[in-house]
Amino acid sequence: MRKLALHWQIAIAITLAVLAGLLSGDTAAVGGVKLVAVYAFFGTLFLNALKMLIVPLVSASIISGMAGIGGHNLERLGGKTLLFYASSSLIAILIGLTVVNIIAPGTGDTQALAASLSSDDPALSDTLAKVEGRSAADVVQVFERMIPTNVIAAAAEGQMLGLIFFSLLYGFFLARSESAHAEVQINFWQGLMDIMTAMTMWVMKFAPIGVFGLVAKTVATTGFDAFTPMLKFFFAASLALLLHAFVAMPLILRYLGRVQPKKHFQAMAPAMLTAFSTASSSATLPLTMECVQDKSGVSKRTSGFVLPLGATVNMDGTALYECVAAMFIAQVYGLELSFAQQFTVVMIALLTSIGVAGIPAASLVAISVILGAIGLPLEGIGLLLVTDRILDMMRTAVNVFSDSCAAVVIARSEGEQTLIAIDERKLVK
Repeated sequence: MRKLALHWQIAIAITLAVLAGLLSGDTAAVGGVKLVAVYAFFGTLFLNALKMLIVPLVSASIISGMAGIGGHNLERLGGKTLLFYASSSLIAILIGLTVVNIIAPGTGDTQALAASLSSDDPALSDTLAKVEGRSAADVVQVFERMIPTNVIAAAAEGQMLGLIFFSLLYGFFLARSESAHAEVQINFWQGLMDIMTAMTMWVMKFAPIGVFGLVAKTVATTGFDAFTPMLKFFFAASLALLLHAFVAMPLILRYLGRVQPKKHFQAMAPAMLTAFSTASSSATLPLTMECVQDKSGVSKRTSGFVLPLGATVNMDGTALYECVAAMFIAQVYGLELSFAQQFTVVMIALLTSIGVAGIPAASLVAISVILGAIGLPLEGIGLLLVTDRILDMMRTAVNVFSDSCAAVVIARSEGEQTLIAIDERKLVK
């Protein structure tokens, strides 16, 4: 009997999780044990297993990838990667800006939401405590941590920029080394990469169970009743994310990468569904690399460099969301932003989407920076809390898909054929 594909297993798990979460809520219990605690247990186990793989996988993939690239080609590949990430994030922000200006979700009846905000709300107070005192200076501090004083501590604390920077340097000098032991080092890191890939495939066998737990817990604790006043904003943000993922990025794949977007979507389905469930680009990285390499046919050399960097600094969905959220709050408070102010929103969203990735409550910190720049109170963030979790899941899936598109496009620019390339001979006919 033919085995059901992983992405279908995950899709079925998400559907069942939504039903289970709605039916059980956050109070139902069996034998004195709350079902929401059971959901959380299985979801946490799966998430921890994915996170366990990140540090060795990132180090091995970057170092072995750099050794394969060779130090002399780093400048070219790095330049292409950064240019793609900056361009795709800017496109995402402009899509968000266009949608939020057309739909104007913060006008009309939703203006009453501003008056309903109370600083006595525990959830709002907790959120404001996380972002209070944050400013654009925090972005600079994140980049300062790019060069860690202790790479082991950076890895233990999840400071991915520091780990990536060290791995890039290590791989660069390994590629240029003329030592008799260099070949042993290269074989070690490549062997580690192969082992981590095998471990990733084993962990993903449990993905449907883990995804079920993560989504069921979210639905059980959040529900959908509170969404009603925020449906217009939720629709605007979702529409913008969908336009970027299913219109802008496929066009880039088709005309810049010369690949078949449909086949790439099929290849990335497990990674995107996992990203949606975990709301973590970093946790999804092991599966993203496996999908891009094995199903889209990108070399380990290219994907090992592009994808770990993208999971840390490339946040198309996050940048888009920041722009839509800030504009929505401005509309709720009745503030009409000039072209110059909207340009400011675009530029801050672009910079903070890269810089605040390593800060707790990252997107909310970025939004607080934007609100401060255009003169709006931080309490406006309270409007976003109801829908933030679901939209966080959606924008993470967009982030991951954008990273994969970068890997494919850059691989094609490097002359790689991939498994999803368009057959130019058929086009000639």
